[in-house]
Amino acid sequence: MSGDQRPQGLVLEGLERRVGNNLVLDNLNLGVAPGECLALLGPSGCGKTTILRLIAGLDRPSAGSIHLDGVDITEQPPSRREVGMVFQSYALYPHLSVERNLSLGMELRGLPRDRVQQQISSVLELLQLTAQRRRRPAELSGGQRQRVALARALVRQPRIYLLDEPMSNLDAQLREDLRAELRLLLCGGPQPVVYVTHDQQEAMGLADRIAVLHEGRLQQIGTPRQLYQEPANLFVAGFIGRPRINVLPAEAGRIRAIRPEHLELVEEGGLEARVLVREWQGASQLLQLDTPHGRWRMVCPARLEVAESARVGWLPKRELCFEAGSGRRLAWRNTA
Repeated sequence: MSGDQRPQGLVLEGLERRVGNNLVLDNLNLGVAPGECLALLGPSGCGKTTILRLIAGLDRPSAGSIHLDGVDITEQPPSRREVGMVFQSYALYPHLSVERNLSLGMELRGLPRDRVQQQISSVLELLQLTAQRRRRPAELSGGQRQRVALARALVRQPRIYLLDEPMSNLDAQLREDLRAELRLLLCGGPQPVVYVTHDQQEAMGLADRIAVLHEGRLQQIGTPRQLYQEPANLFVAGFIGRPRINVLPAEAGRIRAIRPEHLELVEEGGLEARVLVREWQGASQLLQLDTPHGRWRMVCPARLEVAESARVGWLPKRELCFEAGSGRRLAWRNTA
């Protein structure tokens, strides 16, 4: 495909990364449209940060290509890629004020001082950091430092945003607040956004689509709803959804699974269960159950009275079915 025929946004084709004999990333193909937020989700070591470093030019791929807005940037140095990157560690200069942390890179690129000041003032006002303009990072809260890191990416006016677990050092309430702000600030603009996280709640709340990775391989890419309702394999089914999905033993080459929120109390049939632990979660309760198939989880309304011993069942149409060997999801469903 020629350059002028390539779609705008980010396109990764056959991307591979080897470190010695270790295959870190295997034949990755995906695209991110302008204004779209794609979350890279998976356990530690699955290749998420490797992909971000390849896009930014901090590492070189062993094979494959990277195109941004129709231009092959695979061999371009990082300085020419116009990337706005936000790191987990903030990466702020501790001896410089907030203003200088933002202005230094712009000045090094030769931007006029009046334009630098105008952009900084605009971004600081947007992120509610105007009052902290003269402060150093040590004088800021964790949430404020994360906002400064984000502000530094915004003032660059990049062609693409890359965020590497930017909220992992923050407490749960602050992550929830900043997630909404990130969505408003970054998503829907002209730039693609690639967001790395191991937190599925973060990915499902922020991203338009999610790419689930495992051991350097793309398992599935789709909307949060698609990944939850139609997981491509047993790994995705187990990784997406909290609490984790319940799995029955393999039978006739198939593995059946049922999500905790789809379990219900029944008088006959189902499974015998003993309640081991109750976790109150406001409007709902999470039950840890001892069943003939091991430890299962069940989510039910907080008002529901559940005896220490009970029977649990589910509607057959709620089951997900997977091939026992490969873990691939089967179209077959038990509708009896």
